[in-house]
Amino acid sequence: MPDEERELVERARKGDLDAFNSLVIAYQDTAYNVAFRILGNHYDASDAVQEAFVKAFKGIGNFKGGSFKSWLLRIVTNTCRDVLRAYKRKPTTPLYPPASEKGGIEQERVAFLSSNAENPDNYVERQELAHLIQQAIDLLPFDQKAVIVLSDLEGCDYNEIAEALGIPLGTVKSRLSRARARVRDYLLAHQELLPPRYRLKP
Repeated sequence: MPDEERELVERARKGDLDAFNSLVIAYQDTAYNVAFRILGNHYDASDAVQEAFVKAFKGIGNFKGGSFKSWLLRIVTNTCRDVLRAYKRKPTTPLYPPASEKGGIEQERVAFLSSNAENPDNYVERQELAHLIQQAIDLLPFDQKAVIVLSDLEGCDYNEIAEALGIPLGTVKSRLSRARARVRDYLLAHQELLPPRYRLKP
């Protein structure tokens, strides 16, 4: 943990709200992106992140050291898991489009596959690819979804993921392998929806 972050954490543990807010600013985008990819829509993701940061502030006195980012992402992913479990208990018809539908706020969140330097045609193709990848991710079980989001979309290493999810390193690798295989199988099964240059070979 960087010295500056360690200092902020120590101050936050003593009840310094300004210090905690600085940590929130540093990690709010990462926390939102993880929640959005797991839950599939802006509204639930925003609520989950807000709830996760409240839990983090209340529980930061119990932070035992190590990676603050991993500790925070564990709270975020656990909150997302609770949201999904609540949906299963009380299924409802969503009033908003899922992440895999095109348009609106959700469409803006596929920017991880785009580049400011690319031409409009390439950008559209990448948007189409991102849309299809998100559809595949939406179909994954939670455990695989959490791992592939943290690894392939947020760039966390295996150790960070293991700490964030509270699972052994070997479990991270096996879940990630299964998740990637399922995403690839989904893309192979929907080749006709992929831009030509992104089509995969079986």
